Amino acid sequence: MTVSSPSSFLDPAALMSIRNLELRARTVVEGFSHGLHRSPYHGFSVEFTEYRAYTPGDDPRHLDWRLVGRTDRYFIKKFEDETNLRCHLLVDQSLSMTFGSRGVTKADYARTLAATLAYFLAQQGDATGLLTFDEQVREYLPAKHRPGHLRHLMLALEKPAAGRSTDLAAPLKRVAELTRKRGLIVLLSDLLAPLESLEGPLALLTAARHEVIVFQILDPAELTFDFETASRFLDMETGRDLFLDPAAARIDYRARIDAHLAGVRALCERLGITHLQLPTSQPLEIALFDFLKARSSRGKLIRRKGAAS
Repeated sequence: MTVSSPSSFLDPAALMSIRNLELRARTVVEGFSHGLHRSPYHGFSVEFTEYRAYTPGDDPRHLDWRLVGRTDRYFIKKFEDETNLRCHLLVDQSLSMTFGSRGVTKADYARTLAATLAYFLAQQGDATGLLTFDEQVREYLPAKHRPGHLRHLMLALEKPAAGRSTDLAAPLKRVAELTRKRGLIVLLSDLLAPLESLEGPLALLTAARHEVIVFQILDPAELTFDFETASRFLDMETGRDLFLDPAAARIDYRARIDAHLAGVRALCERLGITHLQLPTSQPLEIALFDFLKARSSRGKLIRRKGAAS
């Protein structure tokens, strides 16, 4: 499965000019499907989990002819994308997410990606829930797939960021309490918090045996610190005001942010969490592709481990 070059997709800044969030999500999903050499809606995963009896109308290409030869009975390989998924989207709405240097804030990018995933999963017939948070849980919608639920989810996502600091412990603990059945947890956050404060909350979900995908959403300027002139910088969560010369601070800043990002990646790897770093300049179609690719790879990894045990 291949995807078109990023230049063939919609620039995030142009996408944000679409005011309706659900329309944005639909635009991304349709652009994604057109950018693939084959549709993402059929057979993205090449792994199957079990067999079921053939019924009229099934695609005969999925018949297991070896099993037919051995048993004289017709069975279809049941693909993973036929199994309904329960997914919860966790969206960081702290004030640090309102930063944007190129016309797209991290908050807008995160809510648009969450809306895109919800729209795509709804098209697949999967149940999707939502939890938004800052220093506390703000909105919670349980995972459902029924008429009107997607619209309620979109309305919840459209609410602006109102909190200050980020506290991952409270929302992740809440999700762990509410989701008794194993499912998929997708966290969308900049994760700009001390590493020691991240490990416990993330470990809660892996301990409950959820599949966890983390989208770490960052503004390009946070990665490069490519500011040109000496300026005042405001910490959006603490209110601390600093006057910095970017040329003098850049080397130390880059070393610190690179160390933090490496620490986040190592933490996620240690916990068995899929970590995807996203600059807000990256087309969201690519983010959707990375999501599906990660899920496919994750399924294969789990199966290989199970087979070896």
